[in-house]
Amino acid sequence: MTDATTDRRVLITGAHGGVGSQLARELAAEYDLVLHFRRAEDAPPGTEYRLAELDEYDQVRAMMEGVDTVVHMAGASSPESSWEAVLTANIIGVRNVLEGARDAGVRRVVLASSNHAMGMYDRYEQWPVYPDQLQRADSLYGVSKVFGESLGRFYHDEHGLDVINLRIGWVAEDPLAAEEDVLRAMWLSPGDCLRVVRRAIEAQVRFGIYYAISNNPNRRWSMTNTQLELGYRPQDAWTDLPGAHEHVVEGGAAVRDDWPLGS
Repeated sequence: MTDATTDRRVLITGAHGGVGSQLARELAAEYDLVLHFRRAEDAPPGTEYRLAELDEYDQVRAMMEGVDTVVHMAGASSPESSWEAVLTANIIGVRNVLEGARDAGVRRVVLASSNHAMGMYDRYEQWPVYPDQLQRADSLYGVSKVFGESLGRFYHDEHGLDVINLRIGWVAEDPLAAEEDVLRAMWLSPGDCLRVVRRAIEAQVRFGIYYAISNNPNRRWSMTNTQLELGYRPQDAWTDLPGAHEHVVEGGAAVRDDWPLGS
């Protein structure tokens, strides 16, 4: 563990959520953590926390004091989220996080983007998908993630803020519970999620859009830049799990026409 790592004060937003709570547990030994919650009763005993509603700029700005890196995991997380939900949490909220970070002198923001920013390529089975292709959201949720990536680019270009966008795949404990091949293909194991976020915090690159998926053999999304620029090395694959059997389909198994509903 380097001094640079132990000295970093890292704010994790959405620390009550599935991914955020895992990161809060696993990164506590490596960083000086500050956790964001909406309600004080959600904070585990003995943790340093700050309360904020994402659409309240003054509350978000107050969270940023003394922070080196923000890992922004809070927000509406379902591809079936309503316009009102993504507007408040993922559009106004991400602007407030980036502006608050800029104003407070934060070094870096790691933004949780999503494969749904490119999900129409999946619906129409137009693979492989590369991070520098034209964005094609599959839902209002995906549109909000496209907005976050674009706003992050602006804050980097205009203000010099480091912004690392992670297009996070499907985080689940048991990918074998999914019937759809495309879901298993985009699985990101809890262990690999921790690895890629750690690299997003520490890598030398100052801006980028990166797919964050495990080492699944049926993956359709390029992670070359994630591996080269961030130094991410996925260690898990759904096919390594007990009872897993892959049915290989040349060109990739078909995706239903109403993707991503119900995913």
